[in-house]
Amino acid sequence: MPAPASPHPRDRPIGVFDSGVGGLTVLHELLVSLPEEDFVYLGDTARFPYGERTPQELEGFAMQIAEELLRRRVKLLVVACNSATAAALPALQSRMLQTTLGVDVIGVVRPEALQAVATTRSGRIGLLATPATVDSGAYDRAVQSADPHVTLTSVPCPDLAPIIQAGGAGGDLFDEHLVDVVRASCAPLRDAEVDTVILGCTHYPLIRPLLQRALGRGVAIVSSGAALARQAEHALTSRGLDTRRTGEGTYSFLSTGDPEAFRALGTRFLQLPLGPVEQVLPTADGALLLP
Repeated sequence: MPAPASPHPRDRPIGVFDSGVGGLTVLHELLVSLPEEDFVYLGDTARFPYGERTPQELEGFAMQIAEELLRRRVKLLVVACNSATAAALPALQSRMLQTTLGVDVIGVVRPEALQAVATTRSGRIGLLATPATVDSGAYDRAVQSADPHVTLTSVPCPDLAPIIQAGGAGGDLFDEHLVDVVRASCAPLRDAEVDTVILGCTHYPLIRPLLQRALGRGVAIVSSGAALARQAEHALTSRGLDTRRTGEGTYSFLSTGDPEAFRALGTRFLQLPLGPVEQVLPTADGALLLP
């Protein structure tokens, strides 16, 4: 029996990955902005959180995930994780463009930085992010590249993403502990009198109202989803890879951790139904395998 024909390049899916379920906030925007496209999302929940990993670890994880998504013949790779974008984007772009498919890679840092620079009125921007993202300096470089006269005040938040993920899994997310952590994280930004704040982790949009209250109603909040969706659309159309199909595309999910836990938690982040979740397991030799 002959092998099934490969899909037309326009009909291949878009690959999206994150350290866990936070990137589903980005996927939500992609599904709304590009409803005809197919997507495959991989959440590395077995190794969550990424926020205090070394750059070398993060690059290794990102390369593993990229290879798995390449096997699924994605036409564009979206890094919906700030820590992985900060640590591994150049390496991922080099690797993916060398493949026979020549896949473009886009990440969350630059679109947010550009949007924040365009939004600020005072030239004072704040950043809330994981320690790994702050330490990388990726946002400092992106903001300075966009406008060298803008200042960036960065606050590392080691506890915020784990609290949000744990609360989203069925705990009491909006409790006093979270309120205290948010107030402490936002205090340096209020002291710096920033007028625009970048949410440098894809988990943070889930608590946007709480952050807005702590920052003050006059502070603009910039998250990655909408800006990244626009960049994804431009990346596809520039290479003639946007689908010509009509109607809604499909979306599917992979997880390195417990698939049922991912599905239960992911519904809250995606705000859309999740179907079956396929598990892939990290291995010592740098691959992801079906169990």
